[in-house]
Amino acid sequence: MSLRGRTAIVTGAGRGIGEASAHRFSEEGAAVVCVDVDGDSAEQTAAAIQAVGGRAVAVQADVSGDEGNARMVAAAVDQFGGLDILHANAAIQIMGLLEETTPEDWDRLHSVNLRGVFLGIKRAVPELRRRGGGAIVITASLLGMVGDPDLPAYGAMKGALRSLCRSLATAYGRDGIRVNTVCPGDVETPLLKQFFDFQADPEAARKEVTERYPLRRFAQPSDVANAVVFLASPEGSYVTGTDIVVDGGLLARIY
Repeated sequence: MSLRGRTAIVTGAGRGIGEASAHRFSEEGAAVVCVDVDGDSAEQTAAAIQAVGGRAVAVQADVSGDEGNARMVAAAVDQFGGLDILHANAAIQIMGLLEETTPEDWDRLHSVNLRGVFLGIKRAVPELRRRGGGAIVITASLLGMVGDPDLPAYGAMKGALRSLCRSLATAYGRDGIRVNTVCPGDVETPLLKQFFDFQADPEAARKEVTERYPLRRFAQPSDVANAVVFLASPEGSYVTGTDIVVDGGLLARIY
């Protein structure tokens, strides 16, 4: 249990990648602060961890605002004595071509997917520094590297997170704080269902996209969570300022 004695915050912990990461952190011995805008889902994740002997608390918070980020960091300190890991994972998705994207859509995506990460890290860094260092893992996306016509704003925010990661890694390495991103391809989460439901023929679209993957399947949330935990663990102690692509080989293809 390589994270015994550590404390991790996971945003968007109520479902999908965040839920899987919260469980994996607990399995490796960490105490977990489960954060979600949906308080009930955060409570369910924390309760499931507690039910198998893990340590977890739930925090209902909207990460687009500073108050929610301050509360989640305070919960880590108050409940578990400090903070060692931040998995900045919470995100939303809005579909549509660029000319169909309203300024309100753009601002909402920015407030959660980019501003929320900025605010969370800003609040977390002083506590990580007090512990002598730690790890920040940001959930970016393959769409921060390649394009999707129906997700231009989402991709823009995810690409910005990759750039932010590099700046923070160079700024805080002297404090023993490592910063990396995970960049998943398609993952079996509610956001993926939303994507396919947006298509004219969801079943046909799912079949077509699946066949583009060399592994012929989409990721499970646990596939991404395994990479997150590696980046946060002592085994990843010399990895910082980079992306771990978890995409079943999709980016390796040319056609």
